[in-house]
Amino acid sequence: MSTAAPDALSALSDALEARTSAAAPAVAALDWGGRFTLSALLLRDGVAVTSDQSLPEAPSVTALLPGGGRVPATLAGRDPATNIAVLRLEAAAPALAHADPSGPGSLALALGRDADGRVTAGLGPLDRVGPAWQSQRGGRIDRLIQLGLRLAATAEGGPVVDSRGGLLGMSTFGPHRSVLVIPSATIARVAAALLETGQVARGWLGVGLHPVALPRDLADRAGLANGLVANGLMVVSLAENAPTSGALLPGDILLEAGGARLGSARALAAALSEGSIGNELSLKLLRGGELMQCAVIVGARPA
Repeated sequence: MSTAAPDALSALSDALEARTSAAAPAVAALDWGGRFTLSALLLRDGVAVTSDQSLPEAPSVTALLPGGGRVPATLAGRDPATNIAVLRLEAAAPALAHADPSGPGSLALALGRDADGRVTAGLGPLDRVGPAWQSQRGGRIDRLIQLGLRLAATAEGGPVVDSRGGLLGMSTFGPHRSVLVIPSATIARVAAALLETGQVARGWLGVGLHPVALPRDLADRAGLANGLVANGLMVVSLAENAPTSGALLPGDILLEAGGARLGSARALAAALSEGSIGNELSLKLLRGGELMQCAVIVGARPA
């Protein structure tokens, strides 16, 4: 019998298998009677999270648990802005320690569970790691984490663990089928709100906006251009009982909110994130070609 030490490749393979086995009890599959299933992360006892964008509005959802059992899963709430849906179910969950992402090139495992209950695992590097970012729908994602791997559709919503087995977060598809991770810190924050109230409260101005490129003379008047193209957000509609009623008019062009430039709707969403409700927000705008300032009290976005 050979007494040679195991080679590096075999050691890596054994380590990856061990990491997968340790995290597998945190993976469930969700079935709603359709053609496909979706994976879910068992966040803690009685609570699962998954990718909101791929969970349909179904009359009933069943969770296929790690031990092979099937239990009903009841939707507690969903937040499209962070792409998190939370479900209640009778299931125990392992305690996966929170992990912060290392730099690009470090390895991660994206786990899932298929319709037959089998665990799946994809291995790949962290392609991009960056600071917090704002989704187009106004959700704050605590870190940018993008994976360099292919993910099966049934694995979306499952846990992503680092090389030490720590929980980085939940997998989801981004633009062009890129694989993103919703960080565990974001999941914890959003899940707490959804479990308590069924929604995440965010700010609202009650305005319909359309991005516009400012003509050179208007941009110069606002002190924005310096010979470059500048954008603003034109008010095209006002909701009934909008917090901005009396302060904004259709045709106004918003330039800044809270001192931050508004070159896109995403920039305004950043000013209306969680915690902004009830606060005064200063707005800089153009009305009839004239530069103006006003302040509004941020309202709560209707459910």
